[in-house]
Amino acid sequence: MSNDITLVILAAGMGSRFGGLKQIEPLGPHGEFIIDYSVYDAIKAGFNKIVFLIKEENYQVFKETIGKRVEPHINVEYCFQKNDNIPSNIEIPEDRVKPLGTAHAILCCKDKVKEPFMIINADDFYGRDAFIKSANFLKNDFNEKNNNYGMVGYLVKNTITENGSVKRGVCVVEHNKLLKLTESKVERVDGKIVARPLNGDPMFYVSEDTTVSMNMLLFNPSIFYYIEKKLPEFFLKNKDNMKDCEYLIPDVLLNAIEEGFATTEVLRTKATWYGVTYREDMDSVKKALNDMTVSGEYPCDLWSEEKIKIKH
Repeated sequence: MSNDITLVILAAGMGSRFGGLKQIEPLGPHGEFIIDYSVYDAIKAGFNKIVFLIKEENYQVFKETIGKRVEPHINVEYCFQKNDNIPSNIEIPEDRVKPLGTAHAILCCKDKVKEPFMIINADDFYGRDAFIKSANFLKNDFNEKNNNYGMVGYLVKNTITENGSVKRGVCVVEHNKLLKLTESKVERVDGKIVARPLNGDPMFYVSEDTTVSMNMLLFNPSIFYYIEKKLPEFFLKNKDNMKDCEYLIPDVLLNAIEEGFATTEVLRTKATWYGVTYREDMDSVKKALNDMTVSGEYPCDLWSEEKIKIKH
């Protein structure tokens, strides 16, 4: 069996709360983007292909910035989140601006990804431990017959910002398997961590060490079949909300678990998440990246090395 594993970086989001194309905001001490650190950590962990899922109109800026830096070190491909893979009887409103969601984004990579893969958000810093555990899982636990997917589980206390709420999947885990995931707005209020489900259910409190999902999910290509199979059902359910509905991968994953199509193993990490959900987060993220550079966890210039040593 091949040990090829791919990292799919979802970068077609609009960054509305941040106020711009945050995926290419320089945050590292030498102008690095958060994506740079994700790609660097992925290479060190043993991934051998990167697929950037972007809007077609952003191709040139990605190619000229991120692409030219990382392409000498790893195989890079680009996919565009376009609506040419949805059923022909579905009409998307002309005034719809935002993409159709993360599950649709993954489906757009179907022709470029034939091996076990992981998805991440472009604007989240996940920490190298998460990449190493993910690479080991994809190389050792991939089974084409048994759809044993994976999810990196973070401690909620390591994933929140002091500047407002963040969207997290609050998890119920049993015997290291994901049973339930409640997409919620999570924030610290008066010293306690509050979760407000996006589906309108009552708010609830979570402990500091509650497991949450950061959309760092691991799949084999069977997920493409399942996403495609459920797509007509999604559009039927949302026929009156075509301007705003989103086909989201956490929902698809839970359906797959509930229907017995797949199981999902939770890979726990104590890594700290960093991200710029709000512009006020920028200073703390810059400080964290600078501190990790000073400590030697990352080189002064990520891409200056002639050859990046890969962890096997």
